[in-house]
Amino acid sequence: MDARAIAMGLAFALMWSSAFTSARIIVQDASPLFSLAVRFLISGLIGVAIARALGQTWRLTPGQWRATVIFGLCQNALYLGLNFVAMQWIEASLAAIIASTMPLLVALAGWGFLGERLRPLGYLGLAAGFIGVALIMGTRISAGVDLMGVALCVLGVLALTTATLALRGATSGGNFMMVVGLQMLVGSAILFVAAPLFETIFVTPTWRLAAAFVYTTIVPGLMATFIWVLLLNRIGAVRAATFHFLNPVFGVAVASLLLGESLGPLDLLGVAIVTAGILAVQLARQPHVGAQPAVERSRAAKPG
Repeated sequence: MDARAIAMGLAFALMWSSAFTSARIIVQDASPLFSLAVRFLISGLIGVAIARALGQTWRLTPGQWRATVIFGLCQNALYLGLNFVAMQWIEASLAAIIASTMPLLVALAGWGFLGERLRPLGYLGLAAGFIGVALIMGTRISAGVDLMGVALCVLGVLALTTATLALRGATSGGNFMMVVGLQMLVGSAILFVAAPLFETIFVTPTWRLAAAFVYTTIVPGLMATFIWVLLLNRIGAVRAATFHFLNPVFGVAVASLLLGESLGPLDLLGVAIVTAGILAVQLARQPHVGAQPAVERSRAAKPG
């Protein structure tokens, strides 16, 4: 892995992790589902426009259409929608930690349901990751965290894990930016229907809301996706996914810096354990020497 790939991976992890803080800011001044629907509408239209400018076509493979619909539902509408709703009641740092367990859940489900074998380091990583999460949740529950918010975040990460497992390789075949743009439009359509059914729509215009909305639309929504695609093409999906171990660290750091969210000693210990667990699992899934890198690319999926 060269210096450029490392820089791209660091940039992606920071952008992806920062989305929880910007979401926390948005939901203070606007209803969560409606604001997310508008965000996806704008991001989707921009993504489709970029795809067309790059010469990409609307003619997707059946697998790509399946990926578009399922990821539009599971990733955009359910995963992000549930997280946006939850962050009305819980801190961005906790939401980021829960979401960062997705690689652990994918590895656990692959082992438990798909018969995938892990190296010993992977089993140690799974155990450490879930011990770290249990430590953090124990301290938060004793401090009176909103359990409904936690449950919504857990349901969200389970939805994303399910989509990731169901659609491995479905986005291969080119037109990736078109798939990303269209899945955002699918998520937008679902959320525009859900918003008036499940919330009272409101928008309180503030500079804080405007800045957070523009940021989350452009940076985590489009720039992070673009960097992720470049990273996949450069080093493959399995190696690229190693950078997920930084998500709990970056998520907590950004929330602390911009929102003033504080962490106790046990929280910090839990974050360190989760980070080490995710890194161990991802390293255990690295291909053996001589493995074909093209196989990695066929498993590409945008994480968030």
